[in-house]
Amino acid sequence: MKNTLLLLMIPVVLTTAFGCKDNEEEGCMDPVSVTYNPDATKDDGSCEYGGQGGNAEFDIYPQFNGHAVWNTDVYPDTALIKFNAIASPGTNPALYDMVISGNLGENHLHAFDMKKGKYYIHVSGWDTTVNRRVSGGMPVTVTQESGVVNMVIPMY
Repeated sequence: MKNTLLLLMIPVVLTTAFGCKDNEEEGCMDPVSVTYNPDATKDDGSCEYGGQGGNAEFDIYPQFNGHAVWNTDVYPDTALIKFNAIASPGTNPALYDMVISGNLGENHLHAFDMKKGKYYIHVSGWDTTVNRRVSGGMPVTVTQESGVVNMVIPMY
């Protein structure tokens, strides 16, 4: 009886030990990559990452309570951009990959020559309706490879 049970268990042990190659799904296994595949069990080198060197322009629109925050000469709007991020690294500019300032009189900021990817964008500015500094941020996934990508970043 013991020998029969042992013989029946051999295929189960072999399948468990060596795995079944047919169930492997290849893909990008890095969650900060824009091509991340949560079902992948084998990395195939297909990960793509955000950053500069692309053909997209990010137009970043800071908003406080649903209205635009305009760039002023007294307090220029600022955007901190962290490449390949899915969470906030904080508010210290040294923790970000790019810092940009707005143009006087505009209600948005421009980041040029960007790639598709995952970013964390934090903006700050002076809201004249409440006469105080406001800021806020959020993770953004950009799949567009070229052209203008508009994004609204809520502030509090």
